[in-house]
Amino acid sequence: MSATVGAGAQRIADAFAGAAGRAALMPYLMGGFPDLARSKAVGEAYADGGADLVELGVPFSDPLADGPVIHAAGTAALKAGVRTDGVLELCEALAPRVPVVLMCYANLVLARGPEAFAKRLADAGGSGLIVPDLPVEEAPAVLEACDAAGLALVPLVAPTTPDDRLALVGSRARGFLYTVSVTGTTGERSGDQDVAAVLARAKAHTDVPVALGFGIGTPAQARAAADAGADGVIIGSRLVRAVAEAAPSGDEARAVRDLVAGFARALRDEP
Repeated sequence: MSATVGAGAQRIADAFAGAAGRAALMPYLMGGFPDLARSKAVGEAYADGGADLVELGVPFSDPLADGPVIHAAGTAALKAGVRTDGVLELCEALAPRVPVVLMCYANLVLARGPEAFAKRLADAGGSGLIVPDLPVEEAPAVLEACDAAGLALVPLVAPTTPDDRLALVGSRARGFLYTVSVTGTTGERSGDQDVAAVLARAKAHTDVPVALGFGIGTPAQARAAADAGADGVIIGSRLVRAVAEAAPSGDEARAVRDLVAGFARALRDEP
């Protein structure tokens, strides 16, 4: 576990500790989709609906982990002119209300330099950073920069991650360990997923909270993930799809607020 707990990392720890439901509710927001102002309204609706943390995505032209819904949203944001600085300004706007964990690809971090990127994210009020295409062996410089800036560098593991590598990744996790529920990219999946074994393996190799993401699209699936041992549940494509569907009416915020509230009720075991 991290020996360094800065302000951002501490805020994540507090969010997990203070989650009102069985697990922390962690909705994903594509920064700048449909545009920056409306994505800010969506992020605020997440907070209104009961989000404990928000994962804020930076649009990227060649994503590794994003499925078709999130990829399409990122492409639309890029076409609308959204760039990293705009998403960091969005982070700054949302951070007073809810802890924000930025998700972006390694090129965007390395192009600025790990220290400069981490400082800018911390200055924007960010609490953590997820870099899905950054292997643990190549992460020390980014990890050191995040530690120095008080940010949690959150790593990912998959059902196929071997035990020895799981132990290495888990020992270096800050904030929480992002556990992917399936082999594949993000996206809604039907039916119940057997995630208990995946979560048990992850929790055996780290002492930070373990959050589950990818494939969770209904309140029942979120509750099942919490029942299976997830300390946090990440909802991505379902909410991004709701934003896309509501965009023509301009009522994205109301649509996602109701959805997030439904997930929150499920995690609190309310009807």
